This record gives sequence, structure tokens and C-alpha cells, in this order.
Amino acid sequence: MMSLFTIDPALLATNLLQLLIAFVLPLFTAWERESESHTAGLRTFPLVSMAACSFTILAMTMFTDAGAQGRIVGGIVTGIGFIGGGAILKRDSDVSGTSTAAAIWSTGAVGIAVGLGRIEIAIALSFMTYICLKLFGQVKKEVKINNGD
Repeated sequence: MMSLFTIDPALLATNLLQLLIAFVLPLFTAWERESESHTAGLRTFPLVSMAACSFTILAMTMFTDAGAQGRIVGGIVTGIGFIGGGAILKRDSDVSGTSTAAAIWSTGAVGIAVGLGRIEIAIALSFMTYICLKLFGQVKKEVKINNGD
């Protein structure tokens, strides 16, 4: 009789490695957001990436139908958009948090890419997200200083 909890050691190792990669890759973005005192940081970004990775792995292994897999991945993208929306704050005519929300969405894509085994995309996206926030954040500060804001 086969047990409900039969564990394939190779599959377990693969999934743990994917989750570890999904945890590590967003840490640079998370650190950048945390150091700039934004609404999301060291806890949010790895959690979003690992959850997206987990749901993607489950979708790809539980369903053979590409349509079902696509709907689950689409649901992940929508759910992450909802989480990112919580990072956007509006006070009077001032809106803040849109970069953090976009970074959360990007981090979800990192997790999905890892879950699909597309590590090269996950690495490139993590690097580019961090560079965008760090480099253009500095440029934005310089522009405000030079404009007298």
C-alpha cells in the first residue's frame, strides 16, 4: 500500500533548492527597500517570491493541462498585484509607494520564474529590479535637489 506522504528525495531536494533560490534572489531588493524605510522590505520580498515559486511548482506538477497551469499563474500575478496595491499610499495629492508596489510585482515574477525552472530569468530580473531601484532612486534624489524640491 502506498502512503499518502511518500517523499521522493530527489524531488524534495529540487523543490528545496528552488525555494532557497526564490528566498535569496529578492534579498538585495528587500534590503534596498528596507534601508530606504519603505512600506515593504526584508520580510515581504522573500515571502512573495517563495509563495509565488511554491504556487507555480504546485501548478506545474498537479495539472498537466496548460490552461489550468496558466490560470493558476495568472491568479498568482493578480494576487501579487493586490499585495503591491497595499504598498501604495495616497495623502492629499501626494502618492507614494508605487516603486515598492512594482518591486513586489517584479519579485513575484522572480518566484514564478524560479518555479518554472527559468533561473536565468529570475537572476536577471532580480538584478535589474535592484539596479532600477538603487540607481534611479539616486537619480530621482539628485533631480529633486537640483530642482529645489
